[in-house]
Amino acid sequence: MQLSMNQEISNTYTERQRRLMYEDILYNLSYLEIAGKFDDEKIFVEYTRWLYQLLCYLAKNKVGSRIQTHHRLKQHYQILAKIYAEMDDLNPNKMLGILQKGIEALDQEQSLPLDRANHKSDKYENIRREYLNYLIKSDTRSAIGLVQNLAKSNIVIDDIFQNILQEVMVEVGDLWHKNEISVDKEHYCTSTTQTALSQFYPVIFERPRNGFKILTCSVGSELHEMGIRMLSDLFEYHGWDSIYLGAAVPQEAILNAILENKPDFIGLSVTMPQHLELCHDIVERIKDKFPDLKIAVGGRAFASTSDLWKKWDVDISTQNATQLIEWANQNIILKREKP
Repeated sequence: MQLSMNQEISNTYTERQRRLMYEDILYNLSYLEIAGKFDDEKIFVEYTRWLYQLLCYLAKNKVGSRIQTHHRLKQHYQILAKIYAEMDDLNPNKMLGILQKGIEALDQEQSLPLDRANHKSDKYENIRREYLNYLIKSDTRSAIGLVQNLAKSNIVIDDIFQNILQEVMVEVGDLWHKNEISVDKEHYCTSTTQTALSQFYPVIFERPRNGFKILTCSVGSELHEMGIRMLSDLFEYHGWDSIYLGAAVPQEAILNAILENKPDFIGLSVTMPQHLELCHDIVERIKDKFPDLKIAVGGRAFASTSDLWKKWDVDISTQNATQLIEWANQNIILKREKP
């Protein structure tokens, strides 16, 4: 339908471009579907803003790119609305409402500057800038050397992980979003930072234990795991024994790991909103089999919702490892220690 309304792209798109367009439509539908399932329009609205910005950056040097991007994406949403209006079995009113919010977000984005300030300034700013520069230049030796020096400094590990390395990785993601670095560069930055994290293991594992366990993993088929890995390491640093399962762990494997290790706390991370439904299923299965076990959920996917976690049978959600450790100390360790 959209090609028939745009003869220019219909006449110029190759078969590969048409296939990619089709795949993009499926991707858009996945966000719309998950927003509808959880009745949370913010999921689709935040995705719409991200998608519009991405498409604008990809076509940044083309004349009239922002106007054209806005027009085509809005037209796409209007076509989706027309289709949903004809499908009574899919609760069209809810989906039409979510699509309308997406269209409103598109209109707002077009009126705002594309390059909006998102710069964090604090005492670690120069360190972050130096580390990022090494990553961008693929200077692995210097990047790892900088982190080794941080490990020997008087900066606490919590700050190194959260206010330096994690913040740099957020900026790396932003640079990819702005089409300033390629996906292979983003992957290099991630793998190098994962190597850098290992510099802290001697310090982390020599800390005294508190007798409590946390089991953590990333949910879904995605391989975004750095955030939950950092969280696991920080819990370990603060005396917990951490059982880190990694990414793309099947539900049965998570349940078996809980049965085998008997943790006091579970941490589940979701980066892509499409995996929120799977996370919800895992939470329900854990609560069914282990009703007294404390569960935390987090990750970028939850940041793009309207406090969705509060509708689930979980105990806490934070975007900050330090906050979660403090919560666990207050609500698990101290309560267990009270007579």
